[in-house]
Amino acid sequence: MTTTKEKLLTADDLLQLDAEGVHGELIRGVFCKTMSTGRKHGLIVGKLTYTLGAVVYPQGLGSIMASDSGVLLERDPDTVREPDIAYFSADKMPYGDDSEGYADVIPDLVVEVVSPSDTWQSVHDKAMMWQSFGAPLVWVAFPDERVVDVYSTDGEVVTLGANDVLEGGDVLPGFTCKVSEIFDI
Repeated sequence: MTTTKEKLLTADDLLQLDAEGVHGELIRGVFCKTMSTGRKHGLIVGKLTYTLGAVVYPQGLGSIMASDSGVLLERDPDTVREPDIAYFSADKMPYGDDSEGYADVIPDLVVEVVSPSDTWQSVHDKAMMWQSFGAPLVWVAFPDERVVDVYSTDGEVVTLGANDVLEGGDVLPGFTCKVSEIFDI
């Protein structure tokens, strides 16, 4: 029996593929194609990005990146993931930083909105992966259930329902939003 070793890609390879219209992420050098997520997903991401931005930008707290931007998490082999929304404090990424390529710092807040093709296990694993790389706060929004799972550095996962309030805590001071508002599109 013979085996062939798959060629691992780099973050630069991934940027080139994206320029050619092939979209995806890298997980330890292995290309993982991403799929279009649809209208509902996009509306929720847009609304939550706007809501976060209304707190982040007037106060000069940092920067927000939305889908398809990419965050370089590790090299050799490279891992590049595309959170639906990523907030970076001004200490990590000053507002106006227009560097090319992928962000190479860990977001302070990562938001993943569950798409129709996602499983609970896959989004849980992704949230845990973000935390393993040092993201102090991860929100996973479930549009069909209208709930948000909050992953914090203490290892606790709290599920917030439609009538609960999502808070930025120490990561994003001053941010609050009723969970139901995220899904009212």
